[in-house]
Amino acid sequence: MSNALLASTSTLHGQDYLEYLIPEIESFFSEADKVLFIPFARPGGISHDQYTKKAAKTFKKAGIELYGIHQFENMEKALTSAKGIFTGGGNTFLLVFELYRKKLMQPLKECIQNGCAYMGTSAGTNIAGLTMQTTNDMPIVYPPSFQTLGLLPFNINPHYLDPDPGSTHKGETRETRIEEFHKINTQPVVGLREGSWLMISDNKVELKGQLSARIFESEKLPYEVETNTDLSELN
Repeated sequence: MSNALLASTSTLHGQDYLEYLIPEIESFFSEADKVLFIPFARPGGISHDQYTKKAAKTFKKAGIELYGIHQFENMEKALTSAKGIFTGGGNTFLLVFELYRKKLMQPLKECIQNGCAYMGTSAGTNIAGLTMQTTNDMPIVYPPSFQTLGLLPFNINPHYLDPDPGSTHKGETRETRIEEFHKINTQPVVGLREGSWLMISDNKVELKGQLSARIFESEKLPYEVETNTDLSELN
């Protein structure tokens, strides 16, 4: 199985970008002095260079140099030679569209399967599942496929929000959306709350962070799992 750190979010309330993950970044990329950054999920408001610079500032605090894949003419070669890879958040539709358009989805998967350490946040975490169909993002572009890296035998819903009993909003809750997904699809979905992440290592998938996660399985009632729970058998 691959080695991956898959976080729900990059930024917690009141903190700087990736601040809460700095100790994890140091440990996870301990064998990589340089990490390749994939910035393709950002649809606007910030350039790929600016996004890379922002992420690099935090990685520098962990003693790691970060460089952007968009700076390379041969992006596939950049992937295959990387010691570590980080894919940032943004819009999952755009990220998947760009990875397919640049013919990088399969090479990225193979790099991770061959042992390259992979970290994702938000959209970068979404693509680690079987498909991107449990994203919260708007379909601003139309990717050629919803199939993603398949590092896990289930899907992820980053930024999972519990229903607010005091809200006057009468639209669908996140739980309702996932139930709709299961009317047509069968793979489990992990609702990953802010500040939580999945750690894949040594043939195990473990929930990390301080919060529980909500698990959705087709034709079953949703249930909670506590931090440090092994999710390897969820499929």
